[in-house]
Amino acid sequence: MAVASSFFALFMVGNGVHPSKLRSNPSVLNPLPIINLKSCPVKLKYRCSHRPGKKSTVKSLFTGIVEEVGHIQQLGPNEDGGFEMKISAKAVLGGVQLGDSVAVNGTCLTVSDFDLLASHFTVGLSPETLRKTSIGDLGPGSPVNLERALQPISRMGGHFVQGHVDGTGEIVMFQSEGDSLWVKVKTSPELLRYVVPKGFVAVDGTSLTVVGVYDEENCFDFMLVAYTQQKVVIPMKKVGDKVNLEVDILGKYVEKLLRSGTGSEEAGNTPC
Repeated sequence: MAVASSFFALFMVGNGVHPSKLRSNPSVLNPLPIINLKSCPVKLKYRCSHRPGKKSTVKSLFTGIVEEVGHIQQLGPNEDGGFEMKISAKAVLGGVQLGDSVAVNGTCLTVSDFDLLASHFTVGLSPETLRKTSIGDLGPGSPVNLERALQPISRMGGHFVQGHVDGTGEIVMFQSEGDSLWVKVKTSPELLRYVVPKGFVAVDGTSLTVVGVYDEENCFDFMLVAYTQQKVVIPMKKVGDKVNLEVDILGKYVEKLLRSGTGSEEAGNTPC
């Protein structure tokens, strides 16, 4: 928890919240440990700037708490030779500006156009996004999870989600238990190594707690309570459908630190 709190604190500092203000604002994160950046064993650089027009170096973060389910209106090539998607929405259009980040099924995308009266917004899709995610399998009418980027004063209800999809998984089982729903997902061994029981994983951008991990099946499962089933797109899918997966970033950081500490050649081959 201390590592996670520190990570969130650095995100807020990069967005203009001075470290001395973190403890005085209980709405930010409570309890939040006092962070002495000068004595921190890991050299961290931060910058506080309120100069207008100067963009922060801190990238967008999400919580994995879906704000609403939107629906794709259009998905395909545009007249400029690119690929774009138009999505109907209401809640995430509140305060929207061009260039804002919105997580669409867990994929961080940039708003390139919007219409408040018509209740829709448009995002561009790069070839890498289409290769890495399940968005290319969707079409007009498909429901999608939507979440705006985290603000420094937002409640942290889920976990740190970057919107950088690591890969996809395939739903292999739905099973009801009372009013809850078990879901099992199969993925690659390369992603499953970062999935641990009681750990976090983002499935189509939804922050979920892993219940079991089945290495021999390359699967993991989780449970959706009745409330969550009404708020996300996962129960609308069927067995065989793909879902976007983002594993917990802390696990990848820890793995790289451990490898670099061994002094082995393998550490030098760790991808950036």
